[in-house]
Amino acid sequence: MTGTGGGGAGTGVGTDKGGPQSPRPETSGAGAFTPRGRRPVVAALMLGMALAAIDGTIVSTAVPQIVGDLGGFAVFSWLFSGYLLAVTVTLPVYGKLSDTFGRKPVLVAGIIVFLVGSVLCALAWNMAALIAFRVIQGLGGGALQGTVQTVAADLYPLRERPRIQARLSTVWATSAVAGPAVGGLLAAYADWRWIFLINLPVGAVALWLVVRHFHEPARPRTGARLRIDWAGALAVFATGVLMLTALVQGGVAWPWLSAPSLGLLAASAALAALTVVIERRAADPIIPGWVWKRRTIASVNLALGAMGLLMVAPTVFLPTYAQSVLGLGPIAAGFVLSVMTLSWPVSAALSNRVYNRIGFRLTAVIGMSATLLILLAFPLLPYPGSAWQPALIMLLLGAALGLFQLPLIVGVQSTVGWSERGTTTASVLFCRQVGQSLGAALFGAVANGVLASRLADAPVPGLPGDLDAVAHALDDPGSLSAAATDHLRRAVDAAVDYVYLGAAGAAALALLVLVFMAPRRFPVLEEGSESPDRT
Repeated sequence: MTGTGGGGAGTGVGTDKGGPQSPRPETSGAGAFTPRGRRPVVAALMLGMALAAIDGTIVSTAVPQIVGDLGGFAVFSWLFSGYLLAVTVTLPVYGKLSDTFGRKPVLVAGIIVFLVGSVLCALAWNMAALIAFRVIQGLGGGALQGTVQTVAADLYPLRERPRIQARLSTVWATSAVAGPAVGGLLAAYADWRWIFLINLPVGAVALWLVVRHFHEPARPRTGARLRIDWAGALAVFATGVLMLTALVQGGVAWPWLSAPSLGLLAASAALAALTVVIERRAADPIIPGWVWKRRTIASVNLALGAMGLLMVAPTVFLPTYAQSVLGLGPIAAGFVLSVMTLSWPVSAALSNRVYNRIGFRLTAVIGMSATLLILLAFPLLPYPGSAWQPALIMLLLGAALGLFQLPLIVGVQSTVGWSERGTTTASVLFCRQVGQSLGAALFGAVANGVLASRLADAPVPGLPGDLDAVAHALDDPGSLSAAATDHLRRAVDAAVDYVYLGAAGAAALALLVLVFMAPRRFPVLEEGSESPDRT
């Protein structure tokens, strides 16, 4: 379907104009499963989500052992960047494929590719091979992330979706936080290759549950031959690779204004323009025009992209703050961050009691307003302060973000039918991932800029000038005088404060999108119907 202006699936009461689309047969998976029949499928979804989530972070604490065995210290950051790139740029492709061929084939293929990549990673003989095999893992991880969220929406009717989404949020948050601890334990007491081998039994169980218990309802056949927009898929993939490479490596592997950064950004812009041309001409494009023409979907994409941007502050910079400013160890610093995972799922699970009364948009506005105030409170913390203070900030932040993210995801999924839900979900996740990549680049530059200015008048010469080097210097306090140590700690404190102010700016951007762009009420479809239920 092609949407126009206000939204293809309908528009909100009193704010948007336009009529409903021509009806088309759709199949909702919610009615095809009894609660008992859904349990093994939900278990498979949770295992698949755990695989995708934990592999984004599990390698981090094993880097010294991996580099010591394989070498390649100069390029080890691509162990993370390569995986992130592959996951992000394949999300739109898998979303479209799941709408075209069904969720089960894409989910099964994603698990298999992920497990093959895990085996290859465990067999890697040098750093280049390991990076290449991590990219293969990411190709499977992209299928898992997007398709798991889509299947969850297929299985549950609107009133029950917060429950499954809260479970998936819990799995994601727990796995992401537990990843570094598990990786460190395996690297210390076994071998770093087990980091990848432990995926095999988990993935095998998930695969068996999907094959054995997940049976999609039959869909009406139109008789038309299914055509895949391979040119569009390749263009989307190439554009994403160049853009994310520029964002991830800019200011790290080379300066922002250097030839590599400017060349990659220019090439990605040219490819983006080419992608638009290809997609406009395609009969069945990978990224259909209605994704950005419908106000509801476009506004949710932008709002969650802003959320991805602001999430860099707690997930990337808070551990450094906890260790460098508060003097905590890695485990205690991880706990300060992990308290966010306690309140987020609870808030998400209870959010349906709010949005059922006041609507998806207003619930998200309340959540993001609270997020903005909480982020602005962080720079007001005393120096050096106590660990409970940032922990309380993170606890409140998790509750606010749970009230923001889940209503938007559930709401936007409920505005489309089965044949568009995979594409819609993938577009939301893609924008969130791009926001995170942009945030890492932007806030990294902010933090290093603040550090450079604060260290210009350092009490002793020869102090490091970037965040990573400062953190390493503070790990060995015996090498610094008391005055130099205090100056470095204050510099890190100021840098992180500015990052949180930048994150507050991203929260304000999300609020502006919701207030001025999102429809007052989401045009929710009745279960199994294309007719909007304007409630």
